Amino acid sequence: MTGRDHHPFAFSLWMAGGGVKAGQVLGKTDDIGWSIAERPVHVNDLHATVLHLFGFDHKRLTYRFQGRDFRLTDVAGTVVKELLA
Repeated sequence: MTGRDHHPFAFSLWMAGGGVKAGQVLGKTDDIGWSIAERPVHVNDLHATVLHLFGFDHKRLTYRFQGRDFRLTDVAGTVVKELLA
């Protein structure tokens, strides 16, 4: 296993501020917090959502290099609408 050696498959995050829907929990882990049980959110989707809250369209931050499109959310991220107020 590479990277984090404690609960590498799931993480928690607290968000607050303008544009974030208050008082909600999105997703669920198993009883010991090891793996995702409900509603996974990929890190690319988290990045796309944060960029959206900052007023950026993550798809417009794309640049082409050596024949491949690159962006902060890779080529996959989508905004998690459930998190938005």
